[in-house]
Amino acid sequence: MVLEKIDIDDATAERLAQALRCVTVSRDDAEADVAEFDRLADHLEACFPLVHARLELERFGHSRLYRWAGSEPGTAALLLAHQDVVPVDDEQRWTHPPFAGVVDDDFIWGRGAIDDKSRMMAILEAAESLLAQGHRPRRAIYLAFGHDEEVFGHTGAGRMAARLRELRVRADVLLDEGGVITQGVADGATAPVASIMLGEKGWATVRLLTVAPGGHSSMPGRETAVGRIARAVARIQDQPMPLRMTPVIADMLARMRPAMAEPRRSALRLLPVASGLVTRLMAARAQTEALVRTTTAPTVIRGGVKENVLPQHAEALVNFRILPGDSVREVLAHCRRVVADSQVTIELLGAASEPSHITGPGPAFDTIAGITRALVPEAVVTTGIVPGATDSRHYDGLAATRCNFAPIMVDAADLERIHGTDERLSRANYARLIEFNRRLLAHYTTVDG
Repeated sequence: MVLEKIDIDDATAERLAQALRCVTVSRDDAEADVAEFDRLADHLEACFPLVHARLELERFGHSRLYRWAGSEPGTAALLLAHQDVVPVDDEQRWTHPPFAGVVDDDFIWGRGAIDDKSRMMAILEAAESLLAQGHRPRRAIYLAFGHDEEVFGHTGAGRMAARLRELRVRADVLLDEGGVITQGVADGATAPVASIMLGEKGWATVRLLTVAPGGHSSMPGRETAVGRIARAVARIQDQPMPLRMTPVIADMLARMRPAMAEPRRSALRLLPVASGLVTRLMAARAQTEALVRTTTAPTVIRGGVKENVLPQHAEALVNFRILPGDSVREVLAHCRRVVADSQVTIELLGAASEPSHITGPGPAFDTIAGITRALVPEAVVTTGIVPGATDSRHYDGLAATRCNFAPIMVDAADLERIHGTDERLSRANYARLIEFNRRLLAHYTTVDG
């Protein structure tokens, strides 16, 4: 397959575009629009009649769990995607309205074009095609499409994962969003890098709170509540959690070495005996520091009501993305240790998530890597961890190998479009995404007769 020549027909592009026109936005502060999720459900059922005639479908609110029954016991694969999208900040900055679902000669435009409706639609396109050709799984395949991933996934993926545990499902592979094929993003890479992630970092938001008597600003005392909370935030930011090379990142670097230019290629040869040096070098850039540290991000600070009134309380929020090997408990202990102020209360805000279990590459990884190389021969395939949070964390332990990956080729500007302005997916990328899922599902199926 020649990379530059692959494309999709207009009807396939239009099916994705119509899904993008459904305003299935998840918000922290408001209920989702039920009618828009219903509209998307109707669209899926109209577009993929064989899927909805031959696969079992269980609904969990707006989430959809499909079971493609196999001829033998057990489960081969669990493919995840999500239907919801994040809100749009400033519609006026978009080239096309974010929910117009515009298709042109090169791109399909709209919120969700990358994250994550294209993956859901590509999986269904692939399954519909294989059903039409008479394919049937040797062992069951599950497709799980959540409706609230962007607001932590508890009522969608959480309930579907609980159902799969009731059914004692144990799949060979779980596939979800996370890694992609980057061009010009990995520092020093001379070839596209396909990052098939094997797990994800945890996350927690820590709330710092202090109270004070208040009063008139003309008699402030030694420290105000705002000053105390600012000092606490500064201590946490200035004393981050320690750097650490984890096995999955060491494996990632070893696999990336052939794609690196000198002197990085030679430096990576030293990794087994100089991991500390490599770790410190990675900490020099924010993008790579996140791979070797539990990151610290003060994001909100509040306190005070008027310039001449001493604040009676002040608070700050600090978000942590937790490296495998660290824990939520250790994050809290670290904050209390470095703040070292009995007048500052330190607590978790809302839900938190431990780092996921990191699965080994295994045979399923090799299958996905092989399909990726067939579609993008010039890519160097590596491993890694997802720095953010996905629905996959709810399914921990349900598959022997977890892979967070989609074979779309993106550059730094494309990455900024995810959750940003002018989200879009090229037609070539969508064609590749469908073909990838078709080959993966075909690997676990046979043709009747």
